[in-house]
Amino acid sequence: MGSESSLSCPITLNTALTPEQQALYQDEAVIRRILADCKTIAVVGLSTDTQRASYFTASYMQSFGYRIIPVNPKGQTILGEKCYPSLSAVPEKIDLVDIFRPAYDCPPIVEEAIAKGIGAIWFQLKIINLQAAERARKAGMKVVMDRCVKMEHGRYAGGLHEAGMNTEIITAKRATLHLPV
Repeated sequence: MGSESSLSCPITLNTALTPEQQALYQDEAVIRRILADCKTIAVVGLSTDTQRASYFTASYMQSFGYRIIPVNPKGQTILGEKCYPSLSAVPEKIDLVDIFRPAYDCPPIVEEAIAKGIGAIWFQLKIINLQAAERARKAGMKVVMDRCVKMEHGRYAGGLHEAGMNTEIITAKRATLHLPV
């Protein structure tokens, strides 16, 4: 990994994915590329409840300059942004779809993302739908599954400690996002 490894730490999580599926859907280079290139994130299932993981994740990403577009048919505004009932209803360009919905809800979300020409889709922790992920991958999308976008951003930007995680790295230096060469 080079010199950037001093400020990133490995995250090992229990996953139901096989090693082959992990190679497809948890690829470090793909994750870094998404975090660097995707500036507008539609969060499908973003909750109005500030204690929910979707809210915490979206607010964290927003604090790092990402534009958050809430997709929640029951919401009006979340994090100061207008809510939309579906991806299809969002009138602006979306770079990344971050899914906080049960696995069985993923196929139509993926189909909407493909129809809108969105380049990347992220299935959050424990959201595993292999058929939907494969459909997205075959449509040319970058796909991450069973990982948390906030944790991955923190890992590569040196911000995991800001979320209360013990990274065992002590530094006063704020890292920048490191991309593969």
